[in-house]
Amino acid sequence: MGNWAGRSAADIAAAVREKRVTPREVAAEHLARIERYDGRIEAFRTVRAHAALAEADEVGARADLTELPLAGVPVAVKDNLAVRGEAHRDGSAATPDTPAAEDHVTVARLRAAGAVVVGLTNVPELCVFGTTEGPYGASRNPWDTTRTAGGSSGGSAAAVAAGFVPIALGNDGMGSLRIPAANCGLVTLKPGSGVVPAGIGNGDWFGMSENGPLATTVADLRLMLGVLAGQDFPAAEEPARRTIAVALRNPLPVAGVGRPYASAVRQAAGVLARAGHRVRRAEPPYPLTMGVSALKHWTAGTAVDAEGLDPARLARRTRVHAAIGRRFVGSVRTGTERERLRARLTPFLTEHDVLLTPALARRSPAAGPWHERGWLRNVLANSAYSPFTPPWNLTGWPAMAVPVGSLPSGAPAAVQLVGRPGTEAVLLDLAEELERSLPWGRTAPLGDWDGRPPGHV
Repeated sequence: MGNWAGRSAADIAAAVREKRVTPREVAAEHLARIERYDGRIEAFRTVRAHAALAEADEVGARADLTELPLAGVPVAVKDNLAVRGEAHRDGSAATPDTPAAEDHVTVARLRAAGAVVVGLTNVPELCVFGTTEGPYGASRNPWDTTRTAGGSSGGSAAAVAAGFVPIALGNDGMGSLRIPAANCGLVTLKPGSGVVPAGIGNGDWFGMSENGPLATTVADLRLMLGVLAGQDFPAAEEPARRTIAVALRNPLPVAGVGRPYASAVRQAAGVLARAGHRVRRAEPPYPLTMGVSALKHWTAGTAVDAEGLDPARLARRTRVHAAIGRRFVGSVRTGTERERLRARLTPFLTEHDVLLTPALARRSPAAGPWHERGWLRNVLANSAYSPFTPPWNLTGWPAMAVPVGSLPSGAPAAVQLVGRPGTEAVLLDLAEELERSLPWGRTAPLGDWDGRPPGHV
């Protein structure tokens, strides 16, 4: 064994291409870590132990091995995307247990690039909520297992943070990449509309959902995003100086922002200002109806995804969410509200190149059986801690979460960067500047502690 678990995807791929390690050896080491620790984390719904080793052998025998950008890199896939030969259950007992005949296009691109799919990760039912739990397990934050990993890409984020895989595939319809990444100390990017193929559920939540990568370094994020998008996102040799708006106001005018997340924004703003960017305080003109609009789109997306499923097999919170959303499907489908929001926010992101906000308003809820709790309790818990992500699904603009600072418990805190359409590369460059100045812990040291951060009370 060469201690490949916990190494970056770029390091692993380079070693495989140079024949310093085989894809099987890399896969076996990651599978061993999953077997040892996932009982605590519950990142995976299903682990493809035998299939992954066979897949690794196939990668190792490829004639183009030395050209593969993800040669032998273990990857986890969110359980709402098709993996050939595996059922994708979308976190629900109501979905069919039928193996997929073909890979989703994003999975196919990862495999074509040499990645090895080790398993499908847990999600909340129909990927609705910002906590991940249900009939297949409750994904916990590897940095603090008393807390949920977040959602809905919670299992994928937990898998990366725990070192089970160096990168994972998830998607984001109201923050479902950024929320768990912020909880688990990862870097992620929700691409703008059309950058990465979507094809998520029944209509991509009216075009708001995007597939994207979860990683522990910006270099790995660039690498995986390039494979998913079919284009490169190279780092700028001489990054341009940007105008950055710093905003701390909660888009939902019902609560403030916790001190660790406000502090993270100030830290990040300081780093970017010292790097020569023009940084100033400016609040986006969020409409007062932002919360209502987000709720309508959120519930309507679930209503569409629940069509044809047996309501008796859905959790109560999901049934209520879908029932509320059915009355909004028609109006949401027109796209009128989203267009009005884009028109309102476009001048702000024309005046400023990038928006910097907290990624979350407060730490994630305690891990627990949220799927057994009432709908209102779930909605209030989600809205209280993750109000900063939904606006950018409604606009369809790129947004990312970047680890900055920490909570009193020692678990990670994070900021959000938002840009205009087509500025994914700009956001990645800024994230790289933050990474250089404020390096973060990449993998939770599961073997060295009891699952609680140092100093946890």
